[in-house]
Amino acid sequence: MSERSEPSKHVSTDVPFGRLLTAMATAFHEDGGVDLDGTARIAAHLVDHGNDGVVVSGTTGESPTTSVAEDGEILRAVQDAVGDRATVIAGVGTNATAHSVELARQAEKIGVDGVLLVSPYYNKPGQVGLRHHFASVAEATDLPVMLYDVPGRTASLIELETYEAMRRYDHVTSVKDATGLLPRAAQLVEMGFDVYSGDDVATLGYLAYGGVGLVSVVGHAAGDQLASMIDAWFRGDHAEALRIHTALVPAFEAVMGVPNYGATTAKAALELLGVLDNRRVRGPLVALDDHEVAALRTGLAVAGLV
Repeated sequence: MSERSEPSKHVSTDVPFGRLLTAMATAFHEDGGVDLDGTARIAAHLVDHGNDGVVVSGTTGESPTTSVAEDGEILRAVQDAVGDRATVIAGVGTNATAHSVELARQAEKIGVDGVLLVSPYYNKPGQVGLRHHFASVAEATDLPVMLYDVPGRTASLIELETYEAMRRYDHVTSVKDATGLLPRAAQLVEMGFDVYSGDDVATLGYLAYGGVGLVSVVGHAAGDQLASMIDAWFRGDHAEALRIHTALVPAFEAVMGVPNYGATTAKAALELLGVLDNRRVRGPLVALDDHEVAALRTGLAVAGLV
């Protein structure tokens, strides 16, 4: 692809995806099937509470356990629920290139605003393999692409030369960075990428190095507060941004501090908030037990969220 896709119709053209997005959970029925109504409620809750957009079927959405057909159903449900007022980004990252290409093509047919492409997990490809994987998806769709680097999950790091190679595709516009390597964020910004923090607690650091926003998990419970923090930063009130960040630290620790954080803690938080009436996940994940939920409630309560 050679031309940059049109910016999202939903948010400011200077940051087409928006500044706050949450990698949203997927709801399930008791029999293990996808609860499309519950998933749509999650999306609406997020957009009602500060989020410019949502990322659907990322790992927080338990994408390793959902089929291509289910991913399409989930994406359509979310698009119908919030696509007229928020950006909808489809997670298409898998550890099989052909599978990711199939998901990207499906997302384009559904008509969402972009795709999130994580490095293949477990396979641990080298940089040549990463470039081939990313390029294959970029060449399969005209949708804007956000690359996602999370070595703690994938066991590989996207090197700067791989990012540089991907600049040949004008619609590879953004990076969700969960490496914790903050100085690298400035280098990615210099290359022309919109850089998002992929770790809630590190958001202010990424903004200080030129980042544009956050792809959150804690946004399931703290969307309004995170949006206010980011807004404060960009209007130059850094003291207020730090105040909000400090107040949210107990929530960051409660949501991200358990071994299987993400889907498990997000859905438990949504249950505490009354958005869902359960906290079901698919194996191999296991829902938080009552003791873990009590600890989560405490952290959220200290942060003023429940």
